[in-house]
Amino acid sequence: MNKSGTVSIQIISKHTGKYSVIKSLGSSRSPEEIERLERKAYFMIPDLMRQSSLPFLSEQDKHIQNYFQTTDSIKVKVVGPELILGKIYNGIGYNRIEDEMFRHMVITRLVYPGSKLKTIDYLQRYQGRQINKDELYRSMDKLISRYKQEVEQITYEQTKKVLGGIISMVFYDMTTIYFESEDEDDFSMTGFSKDGKHSNPQIYLGLLVGMNGYPIGYQIFQGKISEGKTLVPVLKMFEERFKLNKPIIIADAGLLSQKNIIYLEGEGYEYILGGRIKNESERLKAEILANKPKQDQATEIKRTEIQRLIISYSANRARKDRYNREKGLKRLEKKLGSGKLSKKHVNNRGYNKYLMMNGEIKIEIDYEKFNDDQCWDGLKGYVTNTKLSRDEVMNNYNHLWQIEKAFRISKTDLRIRPIYHRLKDRIEAHICISFCAYSVFKELERILAVKSIQISPQRAIELTKTMYAIEYELPDSKLSKFTNVNFSEIQKQLLDIFA
Repeated sequence: MNKSGTVSIQIISKHTGKYSVIKSLGSSRSPEEIERLERKAYFMIPDLMRQSSLPFLSEQDKHIQNYFQTTDSIKVKVVGPELILGKIYNGIGYNRIEDEMFRHMVITRLVYPGSKLKTIDYLQRYQGRQINKDELYRSMDKLISRYKQEVEQITYEQTKKVLGGIISMVFYDMTTIYFESEDEDDFSMTGFSKDGKHSNPQIYLGLLVGMNGYPIGYQIFQGKISEGKTLVPVLKMFEERFKLNKPIIIADAGLLSQKNIIYLEGEGYEYILGGRIKNESERLKAEILANKPKQDQATEIKRTEIQRLIISYSANRARKDRYNREKGLKRLEKKLGSGKLSKKHVNNRGYNKYLMMNGEIKIEIDYEKFNDDQCWDGLKGYVTNTKLSRDEVMNNYNHLWQIEKAFRISKTDLRIRPIYHRLKDRIEAHICISFCAYSVFKELERILAVKSIQISPQRAIELTKTMYAIEYELPDSKLSKFTNVNFSEIQKQLLDIFA
């Protein structure tokens, strides 16, 4: 046991009363990893002693060891992903899609995310499945035309079931997905990137989820589209497909356009949208500042005949706003001092709004405008046409973090980005596979919570990767047998849940 709390596994030799370390195999806190290192050390001893077998093995042990060393009919496979994630895949209903390759790609996206070539490598190395690149790409090429609508229907049915048969609220947001290549086409284009990859071609991904982040559907758009122009097409598509019963639409301020509001109100939707309070009319801004709420309070202002503007205040948000303003100011001062700013930088983009022209050629920072902005620190606005209370509006809007979490899971755990494909159908297939993988991830997360298993979905997936089985042939009868290698207690617990 180390001071850090980890356990080190070493092979030690005792000679003439002295101990010496022959081999260090590693250290870990995980009982499963410690057990694995112990087994590895045990089977390394014969080689280190330059013996064919351990001297303390029984005749039966030696016979079994010799059989395993000489036969070529033994195969070790990773079975955890199929035993756990495969059961969830089936439970959601994706097994209705009669394409085994699609199943492999979805499950592999969860346990071994990366390029499709890595998918082939994983299946060959750990599943014993020989798949060539052309076979995988042919499956992707037919995925969108044959199965996309079925995938969306299955996902929608699953989310509706989990949410008790009623989808009363939907959350919508967008993110950018960039490509590794620098070449643009009619679909992937450079534009404002939420990933900070402004020089890489990208597409927009619009995601619609229900409460707690359960997926409903998605749509992809070309890389230069304005974010505000995506909400209406997505709503129309899913309203027609799933006969949505006018759920409340919740989205951030990027979707607060007059065109979107006209559409939502015209179609009878209720909505809660993030407000851009500093872009309101002078009359409304004066009213907002005259009715500034205190900590943990909210005020309400009539915006139109059917809209309310709800304003809240947070001291933590105020500190963050102030920090960001000061950081932006320092960046401007540094650029101004180095002569990197010109007339073209005087605009309302970000903190450039604090720049002004003094005469025809001199650029200065408008410190008065900077100081005036402090009155907005900590304020947050919500535009709604619902009859919900102020607290209900704010609480429901705050569930938008679930969709941010969905994007974070997709980008980190599932590695949806970068995209290496160039053909549009394969790009769409890649997004579809990642969407299904996210749905399986959410169901795993839900079941772990329901069963009170105190591990994260990420940890559960890691555990499946070390759940092995051995396929072997009995030497006399030639019968094939398949047996699981001893699982740890937590692995057995997972297996019991999904049996």
